[in-house]
Amino acid sequence: MKAALIRAMTMVAGVAFSAAAWSAGDSVAGQAKAKQVCAACHGENGDKPLQPEYPILSGQRADYLARALHDYKNGARKDAIMGAQAQPLSFKDIQDVAAWFSSRSGPLRVKR
Repeated sequence: MKAALIRAMTMVAGVAFSAAAWSAGDSVAGQAKAKQVCAACHGENGDKPLQPEYPILSGQRADYLARALHDYKNGARKDAIMGAQAQPLSFKDIQDVAAWFSSRSGPLRVKR
C-alpha cells in the first residue's frame, strides 16, 4: 500500500513538472523570434493575420500554441506553410514564441 502511494505521488509530481516545462518560455526572446518568423502572416502581436483564414495567435494559451508548433514540426499536424515555418524552430524557440503570444491581449477573450 505504501509503495503504491509513493509511486502515485511520484507520477503526479512528474506530470506537474512536465506540464510546467511545456508552458515555460521567455516572452522577451519569443517576441524577437516571432518578429522574424511569425509576424509576416499573423501580425507583429499575433492579432492581425494577413489573411482571414490565418488564426489569431495573441491571447491563445501557451500550451496550445507550443503543442501546435511541435505537431507542425514533427508532421503530426499537416500544413505545408506551417510545417516549413516550424521546422527550423528549436524546442526553446517554440516555448518562447508560445509565451510571447499567450502574454498578448487578443480579441479572442471572453468579454464580461
